Amino acid sequence: MSALLEMREISKVFPGVRALDRVNLDVKSGEIHAICGENGAGKSTLMKVLSGIYPHGSYEGEIIFDGKPLACRGIRDSEDLGIIIIHQELALVPLLSIAENLFLGNEVAKNGVINWPAAYQKTEDLLRKVGLVEAPTTKVEKLGVGKQQLIEIAKALAKDVRLLILDEPTAALQENDSQKLLDLLLELKAQGITSILISHKLNEISKVADRITIIRDGATVSTLTAEQISEERIIRDMVGRDMAQRYPARSPQIGEVLMQVADWNVWHPERKDRQIIRNAGFTVRRGEIVGIAGLMGAGRTELAMSLFGKSYGQGITGSVQIGGKLVDVSTVDRAIAAGLAYVTEDRKTLGLILDEPISRNITLANLLGVSKRGVLNHQREQQVAEEYRRAMNIRTPNVAQRVVNLSGGNQQKVVLSKWLFTDPQVLILDEPTRGIDVGAKFEIYGIMNELAAQGRGVVMISSEMPELLGMCDRIYVMNEGKIVGELSKAEADQERIMGLILKNEGTLP
Repeated sequence: MSALLEMREISKVFPGVRALDRVNLDVKSGEIHAICGENGAGKSTLMKVLSGIYPHGSYEGEIIFDGKPLACRGIRDSEDLGIIIIHQELALVPLLSIAENLFLGNEVAKNGVINWPAAYQKTEDLLRKVGLVEAPTTKVEKLGVGKQQLIEIAKALAKDVRLLILDEPTAALQENDSQKLLDLLLELKAQGITSILISHKLNEISKVADRITIIRDGATVSTLTAEQISEERIIRDMVGRDMAQRYPARSPQIGEVLMQVADWNVWHPERKDRQIIRNAGFTVRRGEIVGIAGLMGAGRTELAMSLFGKSYGQGITGSVQIGGKLVDVSTVDRAIAAGLAYVTEDRKTLGLILDEPISRNITLANLLGVSKRGVLNHQREQQVAEEYRRAMNIRTPNVAQRVVNLSGGNQQKVVLSKWLFTDPQVLILDEPTRGIDVGAKFEIYGIMNELAAQGRGVVMISSEMPELLGMCDRIYVMNEGKIVGELSKAEADQERIMGLILKNEGTLP
């Protein structure tokens, strides 16, 4: 196969940061080429250079596409050549229909008048290609994330895509939807469409990639063929060291019961007749990491949010004890005061104010800690943020940096810092490593171990069973809003967890 794309000696500098340092990448026509690297390694920056988001002249180096020099002034130039990028944050308009989204800015029109019958017919043809049967008039907000991701690909096909770039396409998808998307990539490959896949999910890369290029600290480290790809080799090249142990070593010192939840019931926030959590009860001991496992829709996040200040649901009943005392968690402020903290699974929407600096985000949940008589002490705020920057190894020149400019792993460390500044007794972590690389995951695991070593309780919700098995002292299993089992570390394995789920499938009235 000949090279469809060559990127030679690409360098890109932002104020105080060299994001790309003479990166080289070649992508052969008709292949699926994966790009791996830690958060902040430069993967997305490289793709923004390619797609014209960072226009020609704002970077050094040369790009050759289909044998000709590429000098895009904007994303329209790259799309006209068939280079289409699908970002991790989907660019769909929820209140518009599928057809309107597919042809937005690329309308099926003549003399300024949209031909709706033709648009609907083309939409049906495109949806069929990506395996969807929804009506063209269906609003995008009615669809799940998996189907929305497929619509983004259909949108790319509508623009006669030649090179499809997918940035973490399966990060927010459950396993079935992820597999559908990977199967579609293989189908597009069979049709001659070239793809670049950016992903942290090494098992997915191994399934579909013909070659993989690994980037570390803004520079190309290696390019491997399918035969050379292994998780161990990828991890070593990504982080610059062997990771014989995927999870940091820990000798747990587990004490008395720290938190006890009993008879917890939650109803849907809009439908009073629909019970989401039913008679849930669990305990967390000092120095213990407790996992909550379950399939998508099991009620894990709803349980966590309802406990944290009743942030989800209505008609909530049940009791919470922390330190042997009954506590009031009826509002977020009261939950924080009681010693509870919650790191949401959606850090960008619910966990951070992206346009604010690191310092403001870290102190946001405990402004009393950086103020006096209601007046914010900016010097104290900077001091606190700087202490957490060093302690959590947040990679940034200074705490005045806006959070939006940080990598996913560093954003997650800012969220953790925010809640640690409230000095919680129990910290609930909801998908704490979602969308971050193996190196950053290892650091997050280390932070969790340190919190447990301090005598705090940690509750970890994760969709990755190996992660729960590797990190947790006990695991509760949820299904359909109920806790259906409890396993010690010695008892827990993937088969037992799935057995508990399947055994209790469909048991709710």
